[in-house]
Amino acid sequence: MIKGRLRVPGDKSISHRAVMFGSIAKGTTNIKGFLTGADCISTISIFKKMGIDIELDNTFVKVHGKGLYGLNCPNEVLDCGNSGTTTRLVSGILSSQNFTSVLTGDKSIQKRPMNRIITPLSMMGADIKSNDGFAPLTITGSKLHGIEYNSPVASAQVKSAILLAGLYASSPTTVTEPAKSRDHTELMLKKFGANLTSTKTSVTINPCSELLANDIDVPSDISSAAFFMAAAILVPGSELILENVGINPTRDGIIKVLKDMGANIEIINQTDSFEPVADIKVAYSKLHATCIGGDIIPTLIDELPLLAALASLAEGTTVIKDAGELKVKESNRIRVMCEELSKLGVDVVETEDGMEIKGADNLKGNVTISTHDDHRIAMTFAVLNLISEGELRLDNKNCVEISYPDFFNDLNKVNV
Repeated sequence: MIKGRLRVPGDKSISHRAVMFGSIAKGTTNIKGFLTGADCISTISIFKKMGIDIELDNTFVKVHGKGLYGLNCPNEVLDCGNSGTTTRLVSGILSSQNFTSVLTGDKSIQKRPMNRIITPLSMMGADIKSNDGFAPLTITGSKLHGIEYNSPVASAQVKSAILLAGLYASSPTTVTEPAKSRDHTELMLKKFGANLTSTKTSVTINPCSELLANDIDVPSDISSAAFFMAAAILVPGSELILENVGINPTRDGIIKVLKDMGANIEIINQTDSFEPVADIKVAYSKLHATCIGGDIIPTLIDELPLLAALASLAEGTTVIKDAGELKVKESNRIRVMCEELSKLGVDVVETEDGMEIKGADNLKGNVTISTHDDHRIAMTFAVLNLISEGELRLDNKNCVEISYPDFFNDLNKVNV
């Protein structure tokens, strides 16, 4: 049974941004609840290489910002590791610095599409050379002007790269998306003093003379909490309270879909600082199938592999569509989920932009799961391992370090 209370680590998206914005703000930014996963450590390491003094003490971070133009020319390549957020957002900041720098990352990053930021940043006047649309990226700082950009994808990383470049532009910049993506950048930039206005699917940022340091209290990451929601839903007799979870409406699609599937979930003790936060109470539930698609997809893009796993035990056939973005994550998450769920005896069909999953009564075990070094795939199958008929062995457990270094310890803690 999954029982008790748990506070999962800090939100990855917010942790990245707090370090980035703190570095280009004037003054000292104190960050509480910082996520110490490998991705966020990559962000710290990059800004240190550009002369920013950053102190890390467990989950408390002090960033001594040097202002919008205070970064120094790095004397080595800036390695983003496995972090798409770092690569794309930092590109926006570097587009207007008075130096040339090179951004790269691991094998997975070098396969992820970068034209989606190169195109709009180049329209603003940025000078970016790439390896045929992929990292490494060589960025020479230029004078930027504002643009009005219709993004073909609802992607917070694309939107954020443009907005960060927009801070440095000579005129306002507007980004319009096909559906609203995560708005952590907009909320935090406002907190740091940027002049932004938003409508449902567009954001306009005005040129900025300076950002001012601000203290950030990072809520727990709903994407990490989701694995424990799933565990409590699947294991009979479970009841769990997840504490201090960020429930930003651009991220809470997982809660909406789980409720729609019949999950017993309650939001309690809600508070709202600059991001809405609450405790989430979740208990064992029998699930039924649903259809997941349309505007909700950007609000749960990282939870879709987990939802596919839950659908494999829900009554009926669940359809996931409009989720082509999953193909260009740390792995092709559509293909990987279909291949690995099939090993457990699940009837699952890969479609062009999603999958169809027929719920089963039980899941076979005694198989090795190919994680493709993808942290979310590893954690998804670690949850299914709680109820499968035999062990699900992960070919790489260590990839969880990317977003949740203590994942297996925490899972043991609540699994009584």
